[in-house]
Amino acid sequence: MTGRALTTWLDGGPPSQAPLRGDRRADIVIIGAGFTGLWTALALTERDPSLDVVVLEARTVGYGASGRNGGFVDSSLTHGLHNGLSHFPGEIDDLVRLGNENYAELVAFVHEHGIDAHLHSVGELHVATEPWQVDDLAEAVGIYGAAGERVELLDAEDTRKQVDSPTYLAGLHRPDAGGTVDPGALVRGLARVAMERGVVIHEDSPVTGMRPDGPGVTVATADGVVRADRAVLATNAYSHRVLRRTRHWFVPVHDYVLVTAPLTPEQLGRIGWQGRQGLADSTNQFHYYRLTPENRILWGGYDAIYRFGSRVGPTDDHRRATYDLLAGHFRTTFPQLDDVPFERWWGGPIATTSRFTVTFGEEFGGRVVWALGYTGLGVATTRFAGRVLTDKLLAPNSGLLDLALTSTKPVPFPPEPLRWAGVMMTRRAIARADRREGRRGLWLTALDRVGIGFDS
Repeated sequence: MTGRALTTWLDGGPPSQAPLRGDRRADIVIIGAGFTGLWTALALTERDPSLDVVVLEARTVGYGASGRNGGFVDSSLTHGLHNGLSHFPGEIDDLVRLGNENYAELVAFVHEHGIDAHLHSVGELHVATEPWQVDDLAEAVGIYGAAGERVELLDAEDTRKQVDSPTYLAGLHRPDAGGTVDPGALVRGLARVAMERGVVIHEDSPVTGMRPDGPGVTVATADGVVRADRAVLATNAYSHRVLRRTRHWFVPVHDYVLVTAPLTPEQLGRIGWQGRQGLADSTNQFHYYRLTPENRILWGGYDAIYRFGSRVGPTDDHRRATYDLLAGHFRTTFPQLDDVPFERWWGGPIATTSRFTVTFGEEFGGRVVWALGYTGLGVATTRFAGRVLTDKLLAPNSGLLDLALTSTKPVPFPPEPLRWAGVMMTRRAIARADRREGRRGLWLTALDRVGIGFDS
């Protein structure tokens, strides 16, 4: 590989907002200036423009998963329809409807506010690279169709007409299943609109403490304090660093990405990639990939890494062994592009819950509310989470808060060393299932029975 460890999305990011200095009051303080925090700030100020909202960000806007993800915008609120049916069968129709509405409103917001985020509603293509996956895709056609979604099963020839790889045996084309976006441009656009509404963002302001303070809450940084009526914790995979008790509900796993040099028209023609649809293969350990606005191929996934003790930090944001593994898989998928180098690579933690869906909570008697655990599909779901958190603060009788998705919690994760052992056993079981034509085995079947959905 040649190049540098640099994200494609946040190169030359926005001018830094001043760190918090001194003491100040606010109606609501939000910890985290990623998608969850910013969508919540926007929902709050739309509901009540008079609110004084302050956002504290440890590094820069979009520093975490919001600025390092693959840029897939999926309308699902439940990490896919299969997972939603598994965990929320009684309300899946409502969740599908809410997810579609949420996606449509996100698109409308981007256009209304002139956010140049290269948002393309082009759907998704799931490809089969092993014979057993073809049967799984065929079965999925009926499931998506029953939910009212347009879907078509493609044979190898028609799949390769969309994107050409000798590994493709079939494809499941979902033309209405969201699209792709430049997440860095999106998160910066959300910050701009929030500040235009009067929201104050302080970057380089890591929170060092949070405690109840009379009827409200006090949030401290190294150089200042915000005293607010209520607080929102929107730090996803870093949440246990701020509020330790959230550690029960998620594990942070590190995901890694490679990005090629920009493809020339001739190179792009070799694989026939004419649209901008996102792709994923159908293994349990799956790859996701898409074209960036510069016609680079972003290639990620497969090798999710858990660090003992739920460790997160810059020293774990890169892993050469994973980059080499991903590079080999890319060359197998697209041997036509053997002359295309990788120029950028990065990684970082995502938060996953045991049912793979976002979960919500409250602390300090409801003075602090939080959301976390998007498991890699948070670009759109974070907007929905912002609505839920806003309802928790301003409209506690909202029907959204009665959903099982928003009112119940997943199976908690055990403490260490059981947590590490369980994750390692699950990783091995998932890899073994892929080698055994998708057969899940005793360990994964047992997890399924107790409501732990490690299925991707």
